Amino acid sequence: MAKAVHVSGHFPTSEQSLSAHDELKILIKDCIALKRASQKKLYDIYSPAAYGIIRKYIHNNEFAAKEILNEAFFKVFRDLHQYSFQGAFEGWIRRIVVHTVSDYIRKNVKEDRMTREVTPDDAFVNSEPVEKLSHKELLKIIETLPETQRNIFNLFVFENYSHKDIAKIMNMQQNNCRWHLNDARRRLKEKINALINK
Repeated sequence: MAKAVHVSGHFPTSEQSLSAHDELKILIKDCIALKRASQKKLYDIYSPAAYGIIRKYIHNNEFAAKEILNEAFFKVFRDLHQYSFQGAFEGWIRRIVVHTVSDYIRKNVKEDRMTREVTPDDAFVNSEPVEKLSHKELLKIIETLPETQRNIFNLFVFENYSHKDIAKIMNMQQNNCRWHLNDARRRLKEKINALINK
């Protein structure tokens, strides 16, 4: 498989033309038929964005990130016959990638039983300072969060998971999950304010 590169977690947008749709159908059909060249092409197109998503969660362990990428694409190729062309193919792949990351987190992140009172002030980050940062700067700040807070923040903010679903993934109580999310927001607020007010 081609070497993955670290890019943002945005999948390339499919062209809305009939020919692009037909090309994707042919590519998927050839992948289902186990044509190696087609499998490599599909991997080369979609793996950079998939790797970018994985690195949002596993940013300090390149080996684990690549293992997750390989596992995710194993599932993509295994389940390609289930893709019904209803909805974006990029979204279908993204769901597989996020589920694979979630499985990894569930198996490898120990439950943090810390509980604290959640305060309303910690429940949001002021958007005004955030707007002064680039997307890249914001992602760098998120990467500095402790692992548990970072993963919960990413699942909640970027993947729109509910507290109930995140609690299952992280193997913790929903109250703990909420506390970690709010602690992540508090830490982000402090880091962003410090950066803006330099």
